[in-house]
Amino acid sequence: MKLLMVSGYLPHPSWGAGARSYHLLRTLAQHHTVSLLAVADPAETDIAGKTVLLEQYAEDVRIVLHSLTRAKRWRQLLYALRGQSLSLHMCILPSMQQLLYDLLTSGAYDAVLFESVFLAGYDLPVDIPVIIDQHNIEHELLRRTYEHEQSWLRKWYNWREYGPLMRGEIERCSSADLLLVTSERERDLLAHMLPGRRTEVVPNGVDTQAFCPGADDGQEIEHQLIFTGTMDYYPNTEAVLSFAQQCWPRIRARVPDATWLIVGRNPSPAVRLLGELPGVTVVGSVPDVRPYLARAAVALAPLRIGSGTRLKILEALAMRKAVVSTSLGYEGLAALVPGQHLLIADQPADFAENVVELLCHPEKRAALGMAGRALVETCYSWERCGESLLQALSLNSKESQYIC
Repeated sequence: MKLLMVSGYLPHPSWGAGARSYHLLRTLAQHHTVSLLAVADPAETDIAGKTVLLEQYAEDVRIVLHSLTRAKRWRQLLYALRGQSLSLHMCILPSMQQLLYDLLTSGAYDAVLFESVFLAGYDLPVDIPVIIDQHNIEHELLRRTYEHEQSWLRKWYNWREYGPLMRGEIERCSSADLLLVTSERERDLLAHMLPGRRTEVVPNGVDTQAFCPGADDGQEIEHQLIFTGTMDYYPNTEAVLSFAQQCWPRIRARVPDATWLIVGRNPSPAVRLLGELPGVTVVGSVPDVRPYLARAAVALAPLRIGSGTRLKILEALAMRKAVVSTSLGYEGLAALVPGQHLLIADQPADFAENVVELLCHPEKRAALGMAGRALVETCYSWERCGESLLQALSLNSKESQYIC
């Protein structure tokens, strides 16, 4: 079978959505012939090196250079006033449209896999089966963002964007031959909105060989906390800002030598300012997050906004780290048991108390870390998640002559 994967970024194992797309591409390449068509920002570092990595798995890699953030604020205002969703339009590029059409009309591909609903708005030749990998339920993510937003202007924009985004997401999903989601919860949600539409769960995972504590990682630093994640992603930004305001003072009052690392690419100016707080270091972009995770005592997931499932939790557990999360932070990771694999708290005082308890009790940290590592090996390795993907395609083949 020949598949064409279409992505709004270069898949890469080093970050969030890119890691999911990278590992799904790698799995598919073991059983099928896969080509990749991706958008890359001209300012992105080492595009050539990342392309070489992808060429190990993709028979053909085509890259369209385009900055999706160009003039974004003015476009947001324009689309909001029009009652249209910018999110659903900004990834639809004329150059991509032409290239995509040329590739698919050649008859060389049996199906196209869009990495997110945002890419699924292109006009395609008739009878080309469409698979959409839903990293998130996007309108759910936007609604949750609206509910927590403090800025009246951003709140107004999110309100204006929500309706068109929800309608457009449902329309695009209803036209797909197969939908992939990261959790049973999201499959149930889409089944309610799109009865009869085939939806399969392909969980997020972690590279358990790469994310594995070793003798060369260095010694754990006592009382050090860590938050990892792409720091120009609003749910992550909101999480660290609210944690800094509501939890960090409580923790420092109880554990005066506690330190906190914020590790992730493109921290916003507001996040960078957190580096002025006592004990806080905004590390920013790093080539490899694993050494930072290895030396931390506790990993944090104080998220109040999100959809899909959080790779940061799986990576921390794979490194045998104790994790403190909100209920939303570990949402969708159904195999995780609070108190056995991680600690859960939704109120700032309770969250801070859980962190302090782990900082002061290394034996409890170790027990959580060992249980978390065992769980991801069993349930959340990318190999296991890849099996779910292949099974989803195989099941769909019984209903469609076009897919597998």
